[in-house]
Amino acid sequence: MGAPDRGLLALRSRRQGFATPLPRVSGYEELFRRLQPVSTGPYARPGSPPHLPGRTRFDDRRAADRLRADRTLVKGRFQGGSIGYVHRADLPLYANAFARPVARPSAPQRRVLDAVCTGGPLTPRQLKEETGLLNKQVMPALHRLQQAFLVYEDQVDESWERAWYEFAVEWSEVGLDDSRREADAATVLHRALHALVVATTEQLSDWSGWPAPRVAKRLARLEAEDAIRLRDDGHWVGTADVDPADEPPAEGVIMLHKQDFLVRAHASGLRERFGAEDVLQYLLIDGELRGVVHGHWRFAPYDVDDVRVELPARERARRRDEILAEVRAQYAPPRHEIVRYCGKTIARRRRRAAEAGA
Repeated sequence: MGAPDRGLLALRSRRQGFATPLPRVSGYEELFRRLQPVSTGPYARPGSPPHLPGRTRFDDRRAADRLRADRTLVKGRFQGGSIGYVHRADLPLYANAFARPVARPSAPQRRVLDAVCTGGPLTPRQLKEETGLLNKQVMPALHRLQQAFLVYEDQVDESWERAWYEFAVEWSEVGLDDSRREADAATVLHRALHALVVATTEQLSDWSGWPAPRVAKRLARLEAEDAIRLRDDGHWVGTADVDPADEPPAEGVIMLHKQDFLVRAHASGLRERFGAEDVLQYLLIDGELRGVVHGHWRFAPYDVDDVRVELPARERARRRDEILAEVRAQYAPPRHEIVRYCGKTIARRRRRAAEAGA
């Protein structure tokens, strides 16, 4: 973005929670609602709680676990079918905005839905018995019906054997309404832009999972309402954020997973800059996504192949220890070794046998 926009970056750092991470659980629900839907992140177990890295001084996953236990945080499929959690107070808005109706249900989808509606709640194992379908038929049917918000997966802990319910019965207050979908989708985009502060149509498309033309139409609606404005550089900004205070963004290095709110919004640009293969996580440096952690994820121990950052050579050297410390906080020996920093070898790669756990 450049130096003239540092005020926008500083504002983003605050709204994302990076500038002043929460010291205690108080305020967590407000932060969560600002950045929802919240993902569990890649390589997580199916029952893992949602996670907002770099934004709290405490383990937010434990806080999220307590909140989903009483259905304050609700699991669903949003943003093009991705698993995420939203606050129950906002479920009507996000469910209606992201719902993908099933116009012509397939035979397995009809059988699964009928079983859930007449005999539910049912686990996948029970659904196999009730319908006579194979697991490879039951699960895709459940996931597609979940995108339509016709069924609900009751994820309140890390149990793998979870019950599925009829969504309309469990969440009668939601009331999906096709006639309201465009307005709700525009509201969701407005909320996302508020948290991002400044974003292009492509970035909001990446974040939402909606095609860019559909996003552009919804942004035009917000612009007509004078809720947002388009800058000369092609970035959208909220009307109230047009003239932010001129202040520097928070300094520091934070590692973010690929489904993080901020990373998701920059997915296309990050792929162009860093490639798409063997990306473990990205690095937020002084408020901007300027680094990548490369490696091939495995269940067994594995190495970080390289840590690359987009900084001038002198700055790369000066901040080497700071950057590597952030990466090692998660990728530490003996399970992991950081092999290279900006292409230069800093540790010996372990033998393949060791990586495979032999």
